[in-house]
Amino acid sequence: MVKLTVLYGPPQDPAAFDEHYENIHVPLAAQIPNVQRFEAGRAVGMDGGAAPYHLIAELWFESAEQLQESMSSPEGQAAADDIPNFATGGATMFASEVNA
Repeated sequence: MVKLTVLYGPPQDPAAFDEHYENIHVPLAAQIPNVQRFEAGRAVGMDGGAAPYHLIAELWFESAEQLQESMSSPEGQAAADDIPNFATGGATMFASEVNA
């Protein structure tokens, strides 16, 4: 398994981020082919400090090839192209192999 992780930095307007993410971005991401599992959660700071990210999303795929193919699809491109529309705090993406 391979997962694509997206780390969303703290946005300028958290409420606007959350509304766009839930109502526009998640439906776009749901159309990406071959996603085996999708999880998203709000980051929480430790020891009372602020979290370095607002939201963390993970999309799981069967293989690196499938991830590449899926993100290159029109649906994957539509989801990726939407990120600048709401992620005013930036977004960092990376893939990782899951050993479990």
